[in-house]
Amino acid sequence: MRVAIIGAGAAGCFCAVNLKRRLPKCEIDIYEAGAKPLAKVAITGGGRCNLTNSWEGVKSLGQVYPRGERLMKRLFHQLDHQQTMDWWEKEGVRLVTQDDHCVFPASQDAMTIVNLLTANIKRLGIGLHLSHRVASIEHNGEYTINFNDEKLKPVTADTVVLTTGGHPKESGFDMLKPLELAIVPPVPSLFTFCIHDPALNALQGVVVEDTVASIAGTKFKAEGPLLITHWGMSGPAILKTSSQAARHLADNAYKANLLVDWWPAMSQDEVTAFLNKQVKTNGAKQVSTIAPPPLTHRHWTYLISRIGIIETKRWNEIGKKDLNRMVQLLKADTYAVDGKGQFKDEFVTCGGVALSELDPNTLECRSHPGLYFAGEVTDVDAVTGGFNLQAAWTMGYVVAQAVASK
Repeated sequence: MRVAIIGAGAAGCFCAVNLKRRLPKCEIDIYEAGAKPLAKVAITGGGRCNLTNSWEGVKSLGQVYPRGERLMKRLFHQLDHQQTMDWWEKEGVRLVTQDDHCVFPASQDAMTIVNLLTANIKRLGIGLHLSHRVASIEHNGEYTINFNDEKLKPVTADTVVLTTGGHPKESGFDMLKPLELAIVPPVPSLFTFCIHDPALNALQGVVVEDTVASIAGTKFKAEGPLLITHWGMSGPAILKTSSQAARHLADNAYKANLLVDWWPAMSQDEVTAFLNKQVKTNGAKQVSTIAPPPLTHRHWTYLISRIGIIETKRWNEIGKKDLNRMVQLLKADTYAVDGKGQFKDEFVTCGGVALSELDPNTLECRSHPGLYFAGEVTDVDAVTGGFNLQAAWTMGYVVAQAVASK
């Protein structure tokens, strides 16, 4: 069997290694458009490679897979996060789980993962062809793969596995045009929010560890740390919210009202009681000097200034109207989002090959037998925390098992 894997990312390389081990006589070649294999894996997790998650605290897959929840639930029966961790540890990679449930190699170096996969590719005799950008894939009994570079001759294969990752524009899927597959138009998924407020932007570097961010008028929300930046807001709470609301925000030109609960551990009534207590017991003190526990003095001073309370105002001067505004400020603070910023170098897209095109058990294309898809090239993406890489490992593994069984 001749297998061509297009894309030397996490899903493609993982698929190749697992398939070759099951079918040693299978002829496997990986074709990569870039100059290096696993380039995205090398930078993920800040160069440390957040390769999966312990899944603690995940109540439903919809929390972490805004698109592809049902498919991933089915595929995890073949390879879930624990089996993935076992796979890497059997390969000699010691893993550590952080307090935020993210799993990294103990070396804290993504090259541990990159080097292990590339070493296996070389040792198993899998062909790795770099700087081979595919122009088109044709299906006439067998598959013909044409490259952009005219100096490169077309290659044929019995089976093709497409693992090219996400594309920022629909034109990135042009290689599939001859196959006439349904493509969900791609839009960015993991990104930060631009908020044009000089006073807020001056707080850059301030982190609130426990928040809930949501998009007003929708069900999109996420919890976690929030980071104030010189352009707006970032951090896990914002990135997760951007992932959940990716399509909605794209449709609205990245303009929305963001609601922030700065103190989710307390109910509205408990926050009201806390503020009333300050009025009664610290009446002579300035409001700015007693910040709610989650907030710094600097952050609290900025927040109360938003509702017209000056820094020198005292607690015994706070009226009922001011008190209600402060409660609203802490539980549903509103900011106008006007644009997005990219999340470092970890570009993730929402969209791709429509899941209706795929067999949910094998990821084989329904209309083109022998053509498989794995990873972010499909309309599956996740929030930050190792879930995108887990999808790549799982889907690559499932395809390897399916091709070997066939």
